[in-house]
Amino acid sequence: MTAALAMAKTGEPVMTPTMASPVRCDSHSVKNIARGEHFGRSSRAIATQLSHGRVKALQPGLVASGARSACTISEGAKLPEADLCYFDKEGNVHTVKVSELTRAKKVVLFAVPGAFTPTCSTQHVPGFVAKAEELRKAGVDVLACVSVNDAFVMRAWGEQMKVGENVLLLSDGLGKFTKAMGATVDLSDKPVGLGVRSRRYAMVVDDGVVKALNMEEGGAFTHSSAEDILKCLQKHKASNVECSAGQNVM
Repeated sequence: MTAALAMAKTGEPVMTPTMASPVRCDSHSVKNIARGEHFGRSSRAIATQLSHGRVKALQPGLVASGARSACTISEGAKLPEADLCYFDKEGNVHTVKVSELTRAKKVVLFAVPGAFTPTCSTQHVPGFVAKAEELRKAGVDVLACVSVNDAFVMRAWGEQMKVGENVLLLSDGLGKFTKAMGATVDLSDKPVGLGVRSRRYAMVVDDGVVKALNMEEGGAFTHSSAEDILKCLQKHKASNVECSAGQNVM
């Protein structure tokens, strides 16, 4: 049982930075928040106030935006070193260095602004779960999602979405990896307590080097889906075949 769940069971107020979405907060989102035990009593109370109209909700379809850091990562660059955390299926917490995660492997790494938020939970992560087998057939060794959330939140999120072993959910709790990437977005002006988070992106990494990078504007979701990454992999495969064919002719 996570610390947040334990506190909720005792009736103590629990607040979490992921109780609402950086993208939108509509009636459907409010119902999901109210049902989620992992959010704690305080979050459910706020959800109830939202549903009764006592707290003004964000307009549906409001796209997350905020002050962005200058992106320092690019195709052809090596990923910055950092420690990321995750829980295994037995409930043990592990820390892995980015270099260890990517060494001698082809990795698809994608990032989301926050666990339990609507676009991340209904489109981005489920899309990669659905395409996990296709991605592995395309040569991907590791499929991982990173977010500026603590490892307990990432584990609870994965359990709710039934991610299983399809996607490795990585916690960048202090945002050190995200900052080193130049991928932060400051959502402190939003009324949902998100603070500094990660821009949404998806990338193909080969032995620690970025081969393809689809970086979104803030929390937008336009070209970082599993389908987009599959297209990148197919494009790179076709390019390699053409290069190999040219070398054989030579």
